[in-house]
Amino acid sequence: MSIWLNQRGRAETAPADEVAFDSPIPTQIVSNGEFNPPPQTRQQRQVEEVLAARADVQAKRMGMHRRSFLRTSAGMATAFLAMNQVFGQVFQVSEAEAATLEAGADRAQSLAHQFIFDAQTHFVRDDFQEQGLAGLSGHAAKFWNPAIAMKDDLRRFKFENYMKEIFLDSDTDVALLSGGPFDDPKWLFLTNAQIAETRALINSLAGSKRLFAHSVITPGQAGWMDDVDEAIEVHKPDSWKEYTIGDPLSPKTQYLWRLDDEKLAYPFYEKAVKSGITKTCIHKGLLPADYEKSWPGVWEYATVNDLGKAAKDWPQLTFIMYHAALQPFLEDPARVLAEFESTGYIAWASDLAAIPQKFGVSNVYAEVGTAFANSAVSNPRFAAALIGTLVKGMGVDHVLWGTDSVWYGSPQWQIEAMRRLEIPADMQEKHGFAPLGGADSHTKNSIFGHNSARLYSLEQRVDARPFDGDTFAAIKREYQANGGLRSNKAYGYVHKVPA
Repeated sequence: MSIWLNQRGRAETAPADEVAFDSPIPTQIVSNGEFNPPPQTRQQRQVEEVLAARADVQAKRMGMHRRSFLRTSAGMATAFLAMNQVFGQVFQVSEAEAATLEAGADRAQSLAHQFIFDAQTHFVRDDFQEQGLAGLSGHAAKFWNPAIAMKDDLRRFKFENYMKEIFLDSDTDVALLSGGPFDDPKWLFLTNAQIAETRALINSLAGSKRLFAHSVITPGQAGWMDDVDEAIEVHKPDSWKEYTIGDPLSPKTQYLWRLDDEKLAYPFYEKAVKSGITKTCIHKGLLPADYEKSWPGVWEYATVNDLGKAAKDWPQLTFIMYHAALQPFLEDPARVLAEFESTGYIAWASDLAAIPQKFGVSNVYAEVGTAFANSAVSNPRFAAALIGTLVKGMGVDHVLWGTDSVWYGSPQWQIEAMRRLEIPADMQEKHGFAPLGGADSHTKNSIFGHNSARLYSLEQRVDARPFDGDTFAAIKREYQANGGLRSNKAYGYVHKVPA
């Protein structure tokens, strides 16, 4: 989850589900209230125009309304065709897929059994009362836009809708439920106990291992080691979640810590190794463009300059960098892409990708939640550069799929974007990137699920497909048979396009 506030900028915003173009793929960056959504780019606006024109033609030919057409597999294909027309050939999609409902449905059916493990998902507790999601809109209203404090429907971020979006409206098989640390308890999405209870409930209902759980720890804060002990003894998480910047909404210097702090972090590592809970997931990157000014004395802790030594000192642990440590969050996509095209460098994802070779370690992984989502909708060529950089530097077996849903609604559009993504030929040649391959290539299957399955001891289940016979599978079949379709609604707020 990405959190930052632009305390100087102001923008006219509106609820995404009310004013955003009704596309299967977002056509502008969506904020859940945690950050200032940037204006729609010229190219994103062009995608809207091309998609609307294409969809109108196809929908009329099929005797459908545009909105209904865009909710189909053919509508999804049409959206990617529009993206290619504007950004160039990045997504693998054919005109045939958009021409008939049957072609799109056949493709979707052929990929229905692809194993997908979403390594980063969220929802908020039932008694959550802070409108605008966790009170974050209040901060956004105070610092940059009073209009964002408008009433929002929190049900979309709660358990029932989480189940629908993750397990019914997407091809996700298995998810990892995460959380975040906050000073103010009213902003806490879920406690460690609630995360563990949800895991038990879902897996019991499903009759199979559908959900994994984090326990969030807060090194350096009062009683944090007691929380570690409680997690080990009571909650038994599948992995740990940490924020080296402390409270990600309101970072304070007293909560900062480094992964290679031998006095603070290493005693925790000892406990983790002894407990057998050896996967540690760390929020990195995702800072505003003016991070050096807006986060003085803090931003360095969001880099990966503390990772190499820690990974080398603790080969028994697996260090998973969430968001792929991508620094340029919501900057001008054209400028960021131009920097990569010129230098081959992506701040700070390239630094992460260089660590295995630089330090001679094999226990460092990258998770792509939010980093891929925002890149794919702002400039898919940059998304290709990001994935190419990670795969080249870390190896195809060290990149993990994650979506940060349900902040973005159904993760299905992200799944489709990754399935269709291909690194352009000129970029492959210039930067030495291998092609990603088709929707179910070895590379994409590894990223989507096989890598996480191996880490979380599910490898033997990938081919056996035990989920086909569990309760959730039966519910999903009934849901789809009765006409269940994704809403394609983008949750949160968008920068309001002038009339």
